[in-house]
Amino acid sequence: MTALADHDILTFRDELSRRGHNPRNAARLLRAFYESGGAPDFESRLVPRVSRALRNELTSDETMRSRIAARHVSSDGTVKLLLSLADGATVETVLMPSHRPDRSAGCVSSQVGCAMGCDFCASTKSGVARDLGAGEIVEQFLHLRAESLAQRRRLCSLVFMGMGEPLLNLDAVTAAIRRIADPTLGALGWRHVTVSTVGIVPGIERLMNENLGVHLALSLHAPDDETRRRLVPAARKWTVAEILDAARRYQECTGRVGTIEYCLLAGVNDSDGQAIALAELVRGWRVHVNLIPYNSIGAGLSGAVYRRPDDARVARFATLLHDGGAVVHVRRQRGDDVNAACGQLRRQYVQIGTTDEHG
Repeated sequence: MTALADHDILTFRDELSRRGHNPRNAARLLRAFYESGGAPDFESRLVPRVSRALRNELTSDETMRSRIAARHVSSDGTVKLLLSLADGATVETVLMPSHRPDRSAGCVSSQVGCAMGCDFCASTKSGVARDLGAGEIVEQFLHLRAESLAQRRRLCSLVFMGMGEPLLNLDAVTAAIRRIADPTLGALGWRHVTVSTVGIVPGIERLMNENLGVHLALSLHAPDDETRRRLVPAARKWTVAEILDAARRYQECTGRVGTIEYCLLAGVNDSDGQAIALAELVRGWRVHVNLIPYNSIGAGLSGAVYRRPDDARVARFATLLHDGGAVVHVRRQRGDDVNAACGQLRRQYVQIGTTDEHG
């Protein structure tokens, strides 16, 4: 039996038919698979009216192809998982506890590594090895759901903000979202999914046309083209104005309030003037600005070593945005003690001599 995360209901029906089983069991079995976080008990009464032969096959087959290679738990409750894939590649996924004791949020990757070259991000240091398949993305969600269930929490939201650029692997990302959000499978809900991008304008248009109804987050990091091109080299194809225009069109089409992600780097993009310029860019636009104090990764690709601004500078930047009419939030730091910034755990794992051939 192929990995269950590779299937939607239609393809699993075909698989069951090919193996001589009743295809009407497909929806029931897949739902049990998703509800359990990828580890259903096929002998239980949760999956009734299934033949003994099929139960035996499902029990003996490997229904998940990824395994947890490393699990780090932060003092704040953040759990970072390093997953080993079938080919030995590794990706990161993170579970973050909500302020509510019964809920959690997840973050998944879309590629092995990243090609965007963001100078302050660890994911880019080894480049990109390959895209993830839809099933590999779904399995990250299932590992997070299992982790959340073990904590007696409900995984209630998911962001594509891990390793990779989701809009450069859009076919797999949209296929995964359909399985994760669909009420007959993962049942997370479309409005509980957010896709983040550094600003791939054609990808934003394609995501809009997919009509999934998910949220869009834009990793902006600078209000001007000169600074942004230095920090995000892959963004040189499109100006800040072009990227923001695409994000506005997405919001107008979907009705989903957008998010501007802004990583604050001391002495680089955290000045009063840059705060005022950013407030001007989003004036009159219903968008949420999420300020992210930098999580240190050492030297970037350019050799530059960035620093996190002190609390007073972060507060000043947020105040100027607020005074300029922007809705702003400073992200609480999560998982600093478990290398929770994108790419850090994978890079550490590769450097100590594991089997990840793509590092």
